[in-house]
Amino acid sequence: MSVWDDLDLLLDSPSSLTVTSTTRGTVKDKPNLKVEEDVSALRKAIEGLGTTEKTIIEVLTQRSNAQRQLIAKAYEKATGRKLVADLEGDTHGDFEDLLVALVTPPAVYDCHEVIKAIKGAGTTECTLTEIFASRSNRQIKAMSEAYLAETGKSMIHDLQSEVSGDYGKALLILAEGKRDESTNVDAAKAKADAKALYEAGEKKWGTDEGKFIDILCHRSIPQLRQTLVEYKNISKKTLQESIESEMSGNLEELLVAVVKCVKNVPAYLAERLFKSMKGAGTTESTLTRILVSRSEVDLLDIRAEYKKLFGYSLYSQLESEVSGSYGDTLKRLCGQD
Repeated sequence: MSVWDDLDLLLDSPSSLTVTSTTRGTVKDKPNLKVEEDVSALRKAIEGLGTTEKTIIEVLTQRSNAQRQLIAKAYEKATGRKLVADLEGDTHGDFEDLLVALVTPPAVYDCHEVIKAIKGAGTTECTLTEIFASRSNRQIKAMSEAYLAETGKSMIHDLQSEVSGDYGKALLILAEGKRDESTNVDAAKAKADAKALYEAGEKKWGTDEGKFIDILCHRSIPQLRQTLVEYKNISKKTLQESIESEMSGNLEELLVAVVKCVKNVPAYLAERLFKSMKGAGTTESTLTRILVSRSEVDLLDIRAEYKKLFGYSLYSQLESEVSGSYGDTLKRLCGQD
């Protein structure tokens, strides 16, 4: 049985979409941080002949993001240059992207990822899907504010011109960051929603996508978990299986991602990491985004789910897939089991 079919534990387990805790991250505040020492170590590493990657990795992966912001401020004060600009000038490729991600505040980093996904020809839907399905309302609001500050435009407005159809409809609802947050579960409503979903999909010829979008993108996480259980009682299939058989393309991927995140955000992200390393070539942008953005949120849980799903550790997979300074940095963020 796949992790996605097991609904028994669902109703009692906490969700990282509703619980804000940093205790499940692999990166914590460094006790008795000495900002000046870090600044001079970074300067030496960057200004000397050749860049000492080891020092940079050491400093940036062993401090929390809030601490990196303090270091960046002090660095600029001491040198008159921005730390991010010096890192960009001194490193390149995936390693550069990763270091820049580490010194960027989380909400700003998310907003940069959204900008990258909608910029240029074509839209990277899988990135948008991953971000908006796995972020809490609070994270989405912070991202929108960062977006406005960075671009002078509203994130929703820019997304509107990039995504269309039912996929666009669903994504824009999620991007508003207004999912119901009540923790009370209305059992009768969950039954009614499950029945409405069953009648909009499995039971009829053709699918009423609007009904799926409305329920999955608006209801609270605890309410949806109850609905998933009720749905399986009515249909004998899981809601995920129904979506997979009734829909296709980007909408299917988004709604499946939403259902998976309702159940278990870390397992969803573990799966994304696995897919980014599977087969020929590695999708470094996905590895960087997930390991950086979850390193202070739930990376310990992602590691545990990874092992459960695939039978070996995330760390060992990184060891065989990524190398050089880029690989070293990711492994430091991941931490060994």
